[in-house]
Amino acid sequence: MVRIKLEHISMRFGDFYAVRDINLEINSGEYVTILGPSGCGKTSLIKVISGIWTPTEGKVYFDGLDVTKVPMEDRDVGYVFQNIALFPHMTLKENVAYSPRVKDQGEEAMESLSTEYLQLVNMLARAGMYPRELSGGEQQKVAIARALASGSKMLMLDEPLSALDARVRMELRYEIRRLVKKLGITVLHVTHDQEEAMSVSDRIVLMRYGTIAEAGSPLDIYRKPSSVFAANFIGETNLMECTVSDRSKSGKTKVKLRGGREIRTSKTNFSVGDPVVISVRPEHVYPAIDGLEAEVQSIVFMGTYWRVRTLAESRDYVEYNVPADEEVPEVGDTVHLVFNKKAVVVFARPQGGIEEEIRLE
Repeated sequence: MVRIKLEHISMRFGDFYAVRDINLEINSGEYVTILGPSGCGKTSLIKVISGIWTPTEGKVYFDGLDVTKVPMEDRDVGYVFQNIALFPHMTLKENVAYSPRVKDQGEEAMESLSTEYLQLVNMLARAGMYPRELSGGEQQKVAIARALASGSKMLMLDEPLSALDARVRMELRYEIRRLVKKLGITVLHVTHDQEEAMSVSDRIVLMRYGTIAEAGSPLDIYRKPSSVFAANFIGETNLMECTVSDRSKSGKTKVKLRGGREIRTSKTNFSVGDPVVISVRPEHVYPAIDGLEAEVQSIVFMGTYWRVRTLAESRDYVEYNVPADEEVPEVGDTVHLVFNKKAVVVFARPQGGIEEEIRLE
């Protein structure tokens, strides 16, 4: 297991910064997902950490040692690419044994390691098969086994599941987490899939424009995001512009929506009159006898629930969920909505407005 520390890491190509001034510490044995929209610098960052690229600025430390200029082959890093990279002319066993062979570890080590890691990914029974005879998910399992057989103390996963079918992705992401936790390996997993990041990570590092927008546990980022961008990117939420209308000494806050409706929120440090944005997720919005008036615009069946989209009296679109076995309103109906005040998160209103703040590119 390896502890990773990044100090002021930047990666520049001409005048363009793929990564800019990144400071990050990753604990030994931690499973960290680097999440963000396309082009935000996720892959550039793990290429710097793994040694594929040397940063333009900054230092990379493994267990306190400066490895900034140490080549990848000397960093004990296993790298699994988005596009499955197996030698097509080799059997699965020969693929997994490739690194021990290159390191001249001997026939006994090659046999032992290839058997051990194929068994870990439940592919030992197919050891004599060729990659073309496997499904995409099975090939990716073998690619992971090959990375681990190199003796890696760290595993870099560069969107390893994006080319797979949805069901296979779901099964394999849990299998990967189970495997690396069993081995105690430090993992950096790059993805743009929020659900994938939420389900496997000890910690999520959310990137935007080459910098870290936010970092924290999946639960903390989901429940208590520190920015409008994070609230919108991770999961789904309703964002509404409003103004603080009341705040008690204990921090209990009320905000006024456009149109004059007041609602209660979680405790804040804002002052009366401050322009703010509230975030409330669809599962914390409920139809009631009285509340924010809204007209139903659309209803979509999501499998276990109905997603109801409304246009509220405040001119905001507000979505909420109805369990699949319950009655749903019809398009055009008027409903009244209330929010769970403990789940309403309040942010300072961005100067450029909500749309600019949540823009992905």
